[in-house]
Amino acid sequence: MNPWVPDRELAGFECLEFELPDEPTYALEPERSLVATVVRRAAPRSARAVLFVHGWNDYFFQRHLADEMDAQGYDFYAIDLRRYGRSLRPKQLAGYVAALEDYYLELDLAVSLIRDEGHDEIVLMGHSTGGLLLSIYASERPGQFSALVLNSPWLELQAMSSMRSATQRMFSAASALLPTTPFPGTDNGFYRRSISALEDGEWTYNHNLKGDPAFLVRIGWLSAIMAAQGRVAAGLDIDCPVLVAVSERTDFRRKWDEALSKADIVLDVNAIAERAHCLGDVIVLVRIPDALHDLALSAPEVRARVFAEYGRFLRCYSIGTENPAE
Repeated sequence: MNPWVPDRELAGFECLEFELPDEPTYALEPERSLVATVVRRAAPRSARAVLFVHGWNDYFFQRHLADEMDAQGYDFYAIDLRRYGRSLRPKQLAGYVAALEDYYLELDLAVSLIRDEGHDEIVLMGHSTGGLLLSIYASERPGQFSALVLNSPWLELQAMSSMRSATQRMFSAASALLPTTPFPGTDNGFYRRSISALEDGEWTYNHNLKGDPAFLVRIGWLSAIMAAQGRVAAGLDIDCPVLVAVSERTDFRRKWDEALSKADIVLDVNAIAERAHCLGDVIVLVRIPDALHDLALSAPEVRARVFAEYGRFLRCYSIGTENPAE
């Protein structure tokens, strides 16, 4: 394991790489080139920590989220998974994985690191695809986490829940033959427009690491997503309390409108809400008016509500966290 070094993306943060030399590569990827990168806000100061996992075509850049969780008493860590963000290397298939369970290796390494740094309580926090990944991961790691916070988790295909089983079988068969073949699709650019400071949004980030067109939706990757969503639909057994936070509404209109800056324009929030009950026994569902797909990137007054809901949930439900009202 390499030492902590200054992070090249966020001033004042530190990062650490885990090499994953024995993990599979595909097509013409360089062998033994895979790594995962953990980022931390500061050296440990608390016995409680958050581990954040990003979504598809993304990486950790949300400094304000780390600051908020620090203010709530949690040391903050994030991981850029293999082939994403800080962990993406030349000639790799950006974002590709054949099964979401492959990520368990770097998640286990990150959790072990956080525990070795003196944290007795760990809260998992995942956005979108990262929320789907952490849902199946937490279900298979009982007794390890004090809470799971999901920010617009991709628990179900939009408007296709009744067809997912048949679609999943079709993509599974295609994946066996053509796993790295790109799946046709277009990005209308509206989500980037709603968040990027270069357009109509507020946020400055590395566009080579988030939203880069090199991130192609490949058949094998989509099959892996559907397989994980099938596990959710069949019912998981997450033993810690779960917060599922989503926007109040979805808007998939095809012509730009300012209303798209106040809705989830990536996933179907109703499909997510309907799947939430499949995660475990203690589930809290919160719907946030005017929120974007990444709730933490919403307008200031909206994300203030998001962070307040995070805090209320953790005070009331996080296992091992003292409730000041008691």
